Amino acid sequence: MKKLRLVVGDDHAIMRQGLRKILEGRPEWTIVAEAGDGRAAVRDVLAFEPDVAVLDIGMPLLNGIEATAQIVRRLPSVGVLILSMHDDHAYITRAVRAGARGYLLKDAAGADLIHAIEAVAAGTSFLSPSVTKVLLDEYLKETANHGVTDRYDLLSAREREVFQLVVEGHSTRRIADVLSLSAATVDTHRARILEKLDVRNTAELVRFAVRHGLVS
Repeated sequence: MKKLRLVVGDDHAIMRQGLRKILEGRPEWTIVAEAGDGRAAVRDVLAFEPDVAVLDIGMPLLNGIEATAQIVRRLPSVGVLILSMHDDHAYITRAVRAGARGYLLKDAAGADLIHAIEAVAAGTSFLSPSVTKVLLDEYLKETANHGVTDRYDLLSAREREVFQLVVEGHSTRRIADVLSLSAATVDTHRARILEKLDVRNTAELVRFAVRHGLVS
């Protein structure tokens, strides 16, 4: 019987070890790679083409939501399950919009993790009842305020990558190295981000990120 292949991405080694212990209890499953940041998780998924990617939402260099968007865009057959400490709509709706098939809170039982992976691997969705309620509440709110645009949605995929790295406090040179861009190009992206989000400086950019649930 063909084994279900998994990639696990989480920046906490203890969390990865805990996930491995739970998942290795299923002999028909195998973890083909582990990653400690979002960019490494995307690389591992593209390299190993697993059935399911289990990703933490708050990874450095590239958060789980943007990692999900990149994975789904390039390998739509991979099911992404997001693990998160956050149960507010900002995180959940962004994960779903990015293409995640499942969203599970980190305080869930191990059995829930198993059920979530099974559902995602089968091509269906898995949302805990509390998460489903948050999504419903947000849908009703958006319906009542139809026409209101989230400025973050104006950013391109590359601008979102630069956005996260700026908010994490990385220098222009470090961002250029991570994204294989010139420093001038990074500065251009930074200027466009400030303009699109209608903020004046990095401090306001960080506040925007915190208010909108873009950083943990």
